Amino acid sequence: MRILLAVLVIVPVTAAAVAVAALAEEPATGLAELRFPDVVVAQVEPSPPVAPVPPPEAPIHWRRSTALGTHAGGRLLDGVRLPAERPAFFTWDPVLRRSPNRPWRRWGTDRLVRIVLRVARDFRIAHPDAPRLAVGDLSRPHGGDFGPQFGYIGHASHQNGLDADIYYPRADGRERAPRFASEIDRVLSQELVDRFLALGAQVIFVGPNTGLTGPSGRVQALVNHDNHLHVRLP
Repeated sequence: MRILLAVLVIVPVTAAAVAVAALAEEPATGLAELRFPDVVVAQVEPSPPVAPVPPPEAPIHWRRSTALGTHAGGRLLDGVRLPAERPAFFTWDPVLRRSPNRPWRRWGTDRLVRIVLRVARDFRIAHPDAPRLAVGDLSRPHGGDFGPQFGYIGHASHQNGLDADIYYPRADGRERAPRFASEIDRVLSQELVDRFLALGAQVIFVGPNTGLTGPSGRVQALVNHDNHLHVRLP
């Protein structure tokens, strides 16, 4: 009986040892099947940067305007405010020398504002690599006196919403008003004069040192206009 029990104990132990030995003799490929597979981390492509959404353009509140009195002694009824900027133009404050121009200096008749917008748009289409059109003072919200008390030397006219100051494009391409005639692009500046004449400007004042020309009586040289042209509608 003791011999039988010993045999029964030895046989399982021997079988287990043989199984372990067999496993040890298997090639590495067999053992690999018993291991956990390697964890593969997916490479996630970074999201492209999201372009900032430009702020919505302030709407223009169009209405039929009336210019009362004269350019140098009048008022503006139901004027329209020119926006601070658009893709084709920006406004320039001649007193603070910065952009944009203050809102109360950007009022004109609806006809004047439409002409400025059209020239700016057409000029931009014709010269996409040129600086945007720089627009200065128009009139005050209700027109009237726009003299030195409103900064720098003021304006003798600009009283009834039919006058606008347009700065000459700079030769260096910078988007800011030039100071002197030597800084302007004369070819582009002459084109602006021609464009405003074609849209019905009554008179355009240009600087005496700019060399800009036009029909006699409609294009006139005037001091203090070497950095901008003064468009006047009838």
